[in-house]
Amino acid sequence: SEMWVKNLMTKEVVTVTPDDSLEVADERMRAGNFRHLPVVDRGLLVGILTDRDLRQHMGYLSRTKVNAAMTESPLAVTTRTTLEEAARLMLESKFGALPVVEKDRLVGILTTSDLMVALLDLIGASSAETVRIDILLGNKGGGFPEVAKLVAEEGSEIVGMGTYRDTWGESSVCYLRLRAREPDRLADHLKNKGYNVLGVHF
Repeated sequence: SEMWVKNLMTKEVVTVTPDDSLEVADERMRAGNFRHLPVVDRGLLVGILTDRDLRQHMGYLSRTKVNAAMTESPLAVTTRTTLEEAARLMLESKFGALPVVEKDRLVGILTTSDLMVALLDLIGASSAETVRIDILLGNKGGGFPEVAKLVAEEGSEIVGMGTYRDTWGESSVCYLRLRAREPDRLADHLKNKGYNVLGVHF
């Protein structure tokens, strides 16, 4: 799936209005196991209410309105925001959810759980029957193309791949997320071709 907010957001969003009591908000949060509720006035996003906001008014939930506890003009993204940008915003702001708007109208919500799903999908780990093999890419060997060819020869399928720096930052480690019938045999095959296989991770 494409890496846009619109493809991952939840479209059916539970909301409250500024005039609702915090008691109503509390009930909706508990019922849906949410930690954030967008505050909407005639379809327009006007605020966000968190479980932390509620805790600050404990004992007065039935007598306090949402607009007295919410954060106004909350951070929001659009359907055309990339998932990378949304993830950066969440990290920087420490918010666990971002409302999604189009011309100030609420159209969805994106949570950290949604981003985890996208990450697992991206690295090919959303399926439980895959395995990850880490290989040190040295000077010898044909790099990615040759590794991919060797994997195909063994009858395995690559569902995700990438590189990261090793702990010392000196060399590139290539990781392959695979559907492999016999991952250990594949690892041996790569070792026999001169590759430094760092590990097989299930």
